[in-house]
Amino acid sequence: MLTGTTTSGEGSRRGAEAPVAEAVASDGEAGERPAPAARFSALFASTPRGARLARRLAVRRMEDWGYPPESDVSCAVALVVGELAANAVRHGRVPGRDFRLRLRLDEAAGLVRIEVTDAAGAKRPPAAPPPSCPEGESGRGLLLVDVLAVRWGSAPRQPVGKTVWAEVSTEAATALPSP
Repeated sequence: MLTGTTTSGEGSRRGAEAPVAEAVASDGEAGERPAPAARFSALFASTPRGARLARRLAVRRMEDWGYPPESDVSCAVALVVGELAANAVRHGRVPGRDFRLRLRLDEAAGLVRIEVTDAAGAKRPPAAPPPSCPEGESGRGLLLVDVLAVRWGSAPRQPVGKTVWAEVSTEAATALPSP
């Protein structure tokens, strides 16, 4: 079970790129991989590399929870994590501060909750995705989140920052729209 995460070189180097997970063995046999918890949390550097790593670890966690990387649910979660993490890096970056990714699988509700927390509380996303210019190079991220998520929003974080969250259905039929 994942019990906590730290950033490699914490204390000596601020903003290291790769999170290091501290795993604690459960009651299983030696060498047996413990069953994954239904929660995941990690800090990432507020860089494009940190956002990319957050997406990759989200796919890995979804696989641990029984959703293969090629499944619609895992792909939807990867896209939402990628967009929210990229927004945290691009719009929510505060020098010297990391962003946090949290995932929670709620099997009873059929949802994966994704939360990305950054330190820029004054810059909150709009309540609805903004219209984008077809020729523009950016501005479609929240449109993707709006289509892939059952619901999404943001909340202030105390003492500073904000959390942008989205909930993705684990039902393949509702996770991605039909072509």
